[in-house]
Amino acid sequence: MKTITLQVPEAADEKEIKMQVAALLFERGLLSSGQAAVLVGINKREFIESLGKHEVSIFGETPEDLRKVIHG
Repeated sequence: MKTITLQVPEAADEKEIKMQVAALLFERGLLSSGQAAVLVGINKREFIESLGKHEVSIFGETPEDLRKVIHG
């Protein structure tokens, strides 16, 4: 894996930033849920449970895809 360094404001929540990056990489298929959890520093179950807060489906469906199914 590559290592990157980001400069963020002191007030930024480091864990939340890591979660957002991990969720995006998971959603795009670049990380497994286990790899993403390691990136964030949490266990796989916590990562999977947190995905909904970031509107990422563990099944690969977008919120728009689900709306289409529900509303036709």
